[in-house]
Amino acid sequence: MKIAWVGTGVMGASMARHLLDAGHDLVVTTRTKHKAAALLDAGARWAATAADAAADADLAATMVGSPDDVRDVVVGPSGVLQTLRPGTLLIDFTTSDPSLAVEIAQRAEDAGVESLDAPVSGGDVGARAATLSIMVGGTTTAYERALPIFGLLGVTVVHQGGPGAGQHTKLVNQILIAATMVGMCEALVYAREAGLDARTVLRSVGGGAAASWSLEHLAPRVLDGDFAPGFSVEHFVKDLGLALDHAHRLGLDLPGLSTAAGLYTALRDHGGGRDGTQALVVEVARRCGLRWP
Repeated sequence: MKIAWVGTGVMGASMARHLLDAGHDLVVTTRTKHKAAALLDAGARWAATAADAAADADLAATMVGSPDDVRDVVVGPSGVLQTLRPGTLLIDFTTSDPSLAVEIAQRAEDAGVESLDAPVSGGDVGARAATLSIMVGGTTTAYERALPIFGLLGVTVVHQGGPGAGQHTKLVNQILIAATMVGMCEALVYAREAGLDARTVLRSVGGGAAASWSLEHLAPRVLDGDFAPGFSVEHFVKDLGLALDHAHRLGLDLPGLSTAAGLYTALRDHGGGRDGTQALVVEVARRCGLRWP
């Protein structure tokens, strides 16, 4: 297939590489061209805009930062819907607004294009290993068309329902992660201040009822003082804001989500926006009058 790929950030670059390695003809574009250098060196071709990338494509895929970015690269003046041919497929892998996913699905249908919202979970590790969880919203027909592509990127691929259902499922995922991250960081601060060896503590708690992906993969990074982003704080703040917005629309008061959103927003405002989500331990420690590491 000829695939237009828009967005080559921490996760997007690895995902695009899997498609290239599988033999697909990949045309890429991203805001900063040097971030696509490895893909271009491996045989991908460059396009100046999303619309240019999508010209003559069989499939267009987007993996960008925010709902505003999605709107720009999909329905904007230089977006993929300007040039995608009727009968082609559009997949947005970005964590975005469910309402925007519904709007895009309608505009794609008007253009004769099938679309899916397919946000992913698994971070940089899952993107590199092609072990992502992919949550899909859209028609059954479009979902079945996309399965060969999804199979190159992830191991858990579930069709959640119509347009927007994938995005709502990803917000459920982010609500779960938010509470888990707060608990993990508070526990590590507590362990240190109680005089325990935190790595030894992880051996006891990491395989029991407290086990989680975050504890397994991110707690060791916290203990190493490694805050490099597998998923950045600024993007997580965006996701938690979307979750809060839609929770309010549903008439829900979710105190765990609100607490996590406040902590992550404070971390961003203290200069931690480009750090990985595990840097939340810095904000938790700060509120205890401590420093981490």
